[in-house]
Amino acid sequence: MNLQYILELVGTCFLSISGSLAANRKSKPDLFGVTIIGFVTSLGGGTLRDVLLGSHPLVWIKDVNFIYAVLAGVVLANFFYNPLIKLRRTFFLFDTIGIAMFTILGTRKALLFDVNPIIAAIMGMLSAVMGGVLRDVLTNEIPILFRKEIYATACLAGATLYLSLLYFGVDATPGMLIAIVAILIIRIWAIKYNIALPKFRKETVDKFSAKS
Repeated sequence: MNLQYILELVGTCFLSISGSLAANRKSKPDLFGVTIIGFVTSLGGGTLRDVLLGSHPLVWIKDVNFIYAVLAGVVLANFFYNPLIKLRRTFFLFDTIGIAMFTILGTRKALLFDVNPIIAAIMGMLSAVMGGVLRDVLTNEIPILFRKEIYATACLAGATLYLSLLYFGVDATPGMLIAIVAILIIRIWAIKYNIALPKFRKETVDKFSAKS
């Protein structure tokens, strides 16, 4: 059992916990509904990545341990819901750790298919963020990609850092760990200091529309 496989299972469990907490906080579904949200949150992005890359069978179909990781996350969220939900940043923490892991793991897997490094970085980002997007849609939230916070950008930055480290000869394992920590730092720093990307210049569009 190598480090990458362990990180995949841990990341799956963490995203399942974050999805379960989000589902219960928003819509109060039954245990089956929470399990579906946990599954979509943790494995939705990786499933999309594998479909786009033509990787079959899908990872959770090939290896049932990923289903067990999802169920473990749901169970942990259920039994420890009250202490977890009382911690204001618990959801943020589990979600951030999960997307950091899946960004780099997704990038690494894409490289195995001999795609361009730019495509590999995009695949890593999709692996990380699309599960959260699907979670938000299913729980009737504005998808996190459309909110004012650094999210997908942090994933792209981490994937780019990982690819750069590989290019300069850094071994894969320390490169993965460095890039994962970098994503964590970017997300925490951005949230703590309320840093976001510049807004799209909507007023320019409005002026153009008015003239036409």
